[in-house]
Amino acid sequence: MTLRALPIAFVGSFPDPLQTLDPPLPEIAFVGRSNVGKSSLLNALVGRKQIAKVSGTPGKTQLLNVFRLPTCYFLDLPGYGFAKSSKTAREGFRLLLEGVVGKRSSLSGAVWLLDARHPPSEDDRAIQELLASTGRPVLTVLTKADKLTRSEQAAALGARARELGMAADELMLTSSETGLGMVDLRESVLAAVAGAGRPSGADD
Repeated sequence: MTLRALPIAFVGSFPDPLQTLDPPLPEIAFVGRSNVGKSSLLNALVGRKQIAKVSGTPGKTQLLNVFRLPTCYFLDLPGYGFAKSSKTAREGFRLLLEGVVGKRSSLSGAVWLLDARHPPSEDDRAIQELLASTGRPVLTVLTKADKLTRSEQAAALGARARELGMAADELMLTSSETGLGMVDLRESVLAAVAGAGRPSGADD
């Protein structure tokens, strides 16, 4: 299913996790392992085809990519856990991610993406702890559900919930290919934005 397209514009790519954005608006960060389908999900979520660049090569996103919607910013972060990146690049990705998630006072919440087919990795566990430590709202999203049959989807949802120590209804099963879960995800993201209001640290 294709959602109605949302007005959205690319603001820029930045190496600084504390990059100031003007005007101040609520910010939602999109976080996930390399090749988890983050760019595809972002495109499906806003009803566009190529707002976020989709690549078959993991580790393609290397900076903080910022998109502006009428009521908020979407922050597209580099995927973590890509083993083929150099040690220096991996360290840079980690510092950028930790800076945005842990130190960015204007951040309202995060959408955390996990591949529905696989158990959480050590990197995923570390990110779960980091996200929990911030106290900000987190939407936990399982991607690539179209790769599973209906019965496999139900089994994967239960398994991932147990592995993460969460209730199954705290996870959202999605597919950017079929549109599964996208309406609910969009409504949840926009509700989080509406609840965030004016970001902390914004000038009066």
